[in-house]
Amino acid sequence: MIQKRLKKLREQMKDNGIDYYMIPTADFHNSEYVNDYFKVREYFSNFTGSNGTLLVWQDGAGLWTDGRYFIQAERELRGTTVSLFRMLDEGVPTILEFLLSEMKEGQTLGFDGRVIASMDGKKYEKVLQKKNVRFVYDKDLAETIWQDRPAFPAGKVTVLEEAVAGESVESKLKRTREKFVEEGAESMLLTKLDDLMWLFNIRGCDVKCNPVALSYGYITKEQAVLFVQKKALDEQTETYLKEHNITVEAYENITDYLKKLPEGGRILIDERYCSYMLYKILCEKHTLVEKKNPTELLKAIKNPVELANMEKIYLADSVAVTKFIYWLKTNIGKMEITEISAADYLEQLRRQIPEFLDLSFPTIAGYKENAAMMHYEATPDNFAPLAPEGMLLVDSGGQYVGGTTDVTRTIVLGPISDEIKMHYTLVAAGMLQLSAARWLYGCTGRNLDIMARRPLWNIGMDYKCGTGHGVGYILNVHEGPQNLRWRFTDGMVEAVIEEGMDITNEPGVYVEGSHGIRIENVMVAKNDVKNEYGQFMHFDTLTWVPIDMDGIDEKYLTEEQKMLLYAYQKKVYEKVSPYLNEEEREWLKTETCADSIIVLKKETGGSTAEL
Repeated sequence: MIQKRLKKLREQMKDNGIDYYMIPTADFHNSEYVNDYFKVREYFSNFTGSNGTLLVWQDGAGLWTDGRYFIQAERELRGTTVSLFRMLDEGVPTILEFLLSEMKEGQTLGFDGRVIASMDGKKYEKVLQKKNVRFVYDKDLAETIWQDRPAFPAGKVTVLEEAVAGESVESKLKRTREKFVEEGAESMLLTKLDDLMWLFNIRGCDVKCNPVALSYGYITKEQAVLFVQKKALDEQTETYLKEHNITVEAYENITDYLKKLPEGGRILIDERYCSYMLYKILCEKHTLVEKKNPTELLKAIKNPVELANMEKIYLADSVAVTKFIYWLKTNIGKMEITEISAADYLEQLRRQIPEFLDLSFPTIAGYKENAAMMHYEATPDNFAPLAPEGMLLVDSGGQYVGGTTDVTRTIVLGPISDEIKMHYTLVAAGMLQLSAARWLYGCTGRNLDIMARRPLWNIGMDYKCGTGHGVGYILNVHEGPQNLRWRFTDGMVEAVIEEGMDITNEPGVYVEGSHGIRIENVMVAKNDVKNEYGQFMHFDTLTWVPIDMDGIDEKYLTEEQKMLLYAYQKKVYEKVSPYLNEEEREWLKTETCADSIIVLKKETGGSTAEL
């Protein structure tokens, strides 16, 4: 199947004079997750991961993806003739390095300029000019090949009430304008979907699990224009936009609108999300202020209303996950349970929460060796039955009126080896250490990442991904600019951790063919004491789901780590137990050792270190 599709693609390439054709994982806004209409790379490669770029030439094809997907990609590429290029592995060239090495003088590189970020397109231009490479960026070669391509998305757009958003659209526009003026711009082209939803206090449904609508925004000092498919607007939403002085233009008119702008403008664009196509249109007649979207940072710092709602939603979500763990622990081996039925049961528990809207991403439920694939997803054709042995990793979350959740627990279903128990214990230790971090304002995720990795680094192990990412508010589960990682590559943003930013804390171990472990909480950065040394900060925990004590071997924990574990488990019981029935409550009391734990406190300079 894939080989036949690639053959047709190569025929189209030849007809259009294209020697190499590049297909990223992106829509017209360089989104991380995309609607099925945009899954062109998956159509031509069979790789289903959320990150990867396919490069095709006449006698070969390559797929570049990151460490989260190496195991998955190896499986999905078998028999396709597509080679896997493991990004960041020693000796593996980047796509640009590969093109520079393999392309001949004067050859042509093709891609759909609507799905390539201007940052990348400009980089290819600059480097490949050494070989006088020609660019064709107005061709979506899938159009004539993909006969049963899904319809272009146009889901209903809804209004997020100000009482839930915590800030009016007028206030958000005012703050955004102040920021782009500070950067020396007169206007701003906003193309990032979750930023647009935040700015205009609207939500959509054009991407699975991501409440966003395909749209663009053009903001001047006096005017705000929203480009959206008009069939996606109902009367209520049209009235709302009109009342807030937001001009509506058809989504498909964005290129014509930009071409007709008076020449000589100073327009802010974010080259990470503005497409190469739109960049080429604007740079002909305008000065481009290429800076990060100011909305990204404004959105990332949650306001008091958002934080209060998130605290309530995360507790309700934690109760659902705790109930799920109890159900799984008490029924494993007594009834048929699979990766799929377990995920379905957890979803049903979430659906009982009144504010529930949708999942925040497809649930990852990986048993034993399947858990070694970080973004594994069981399907009706490929799933594992569960048994009272080994572990099940469940990474899941929900979209609610009041927040977006993301939580992972690795649940011990039966006997595990001493080595696996050591790995589990060290992952838990890293998560707890990071939760308890104190730091001076000005630190980024690079400074804090070591807190989570150190227990694993001490035994010569690591995980090939970041430790944490921001989480949206009734928006995308992955949000920036905040993140936790020790290494930043091209295109990644290293941001100072600000008060009000939420961030995940998810160290892990992934051993191919054996097991995967991840324990994930979400935290919020808060200001701590301020003195002559500066502003100190700490994290408040939002997630209150028990850590599975069946996976813990305390001989691998320091006394401080034991204290953190006991304190966290005690807090879980205090917060979650009032919402459980008697059987669940008794189980949780035993699971968290709540009936025997002596609260341990570590006095440090007169203050108590707590989670």
